[in-house]
Amino acid sequence: MTSLRVRIGILGLVLLAGSAAPASPAAAAVVPAPTVEEQRLDRAVPREILERSGFDAVPLRFTRALGTAHSFAEARKVVVRQGSALWQRAVDRAQGRGPAGGDLSRDDDRPLYWARLGMTREVRTWEPSFGLTETQRAALLGELERTSRGQTAVRYPGGDRLKRVLVTGFDPFTLDRDIRISNPSGASALALDGTVIETAEGPARVETVVFPVRWQDFTDQTVERALRPYLKKVDLFTTVSQGRVGRFDVERTNGAWRGGFPDNDNVGVTGVVPVPDPASQPQWTSTTLPYKAIVDADTGRFPVYDNTSVTEIPVGGTVPVVRADGPTAGSAARAGGGGNYLSNEIAYRVTLLRDRLGLHDVLPGGHVHTPVLEFGTGNTDPATGAVTDPGFVKNRLDIIAQVRAILVVAVEKAT
Repeated sequence: MTSLRVRIGILGLVLLAGSAAPASPAAAAVVPAPTVEEQRLDRAVPREILERSGFDAVPLRFTRALGTAHSFAEARKVVVRQGSALWQRAVDRAQGRGPAGGDLSRDDDRPLYWARLGMTREVRTWEPSFGLTETQRAALLGELERTSRGQTAVRYPGGDRLKRVLVTGFDPFTLDRDIRISNPSGASALALDGTVIETAEGPARVETVVFPVRWQDFTDQTVERALRPYLKKVDLFTTVSQGRVGRFDVERTNGAWRGGFPDNDNVGVTGVVPVPDPASQPQWTSTTLPYKAIVDADTGRFPVYDNTSVTEIPVGGTVPVVRADGPTAGSAARAGGGGNYLSNEIAYRVTLLRDRLGLHDVLPGGHVHTPVLEFGTGNTDPATGAVTDPGFVKNRLDIIAQVRAILVVAVEKAT
């Protein structure tokens, strides 16, 4: 609560300073309110997660730095610098570098998520004395999203000594169901970013990025912008998300359909996945990961399945049909193996991008679903449960370790 009072005090000073100067036409524009996602910051669980990791100071420092900017150009520099620093701090914490900042386990992805929202909320509601157009505000938010998600920090060394692997993860989601939720795909991204894994085919450098759970960002092609520069340079990629209870799945087929489940802003969208050049858009794309080898290997505690199921509307039909062995010719997609939410969509988008770049036969890539990250025994009530427990931490660590082991197998068998 002390940190909250400090934050409010700082915000008051910033707004006071802004009101002392004459308002320009740009500054007179309506300032957007915090999003549904950002409004959850005011609840007790996010505050506790931030305080127990030391990340509660991140939005405060960002507010102070932003308050020193006297132009859009200066503000942009602040956003890029501090967004990049947030990503690196989260990666360092997850990989054991520097202070833990509190008693929350280092493998936790939630401090990054909630600290980023604290920063985006500041930019979204900021009223600088020099005035900020809607276009400029959107540009600052875009820079903050990209830098704090590792999307501008992908670096592979030159030469052929190392294989190059690209992995994506997601933010926590379904937060109105349980605001304590962590996403093991995001945690895996933090644990693996910049690391070198040893395989029978030699060392492989892993670079990772994290994506939001918001339909609009995907409509705006955030996935394609972030990953297109790297697909021709990597030896293997896999998108990763949280899937079913107690199991990993290698998703064989991805569908071009949005099923409408609400995102982190409580927005649901139904319809064909919107991509460039829709006239040439296929209903289905497929994995090129060595799925049989991954399924057969002993990669860890959880079983791994080759998931071939889809939901389609067959040619001439009107009713969706579940097909256990993949889509039939000419059918319309209603769900890929990974469903029809954003995990299916990222798999569809990246494999479609792979194919459109002419890489289908030379670049192994696809989607892996992790098990649902569950809290420990007796800690299942979202209203009264603890934000962490030993079983919760063990489950997340086991999932992270198994994602790493799956990557080893994928690199070895895809070579």
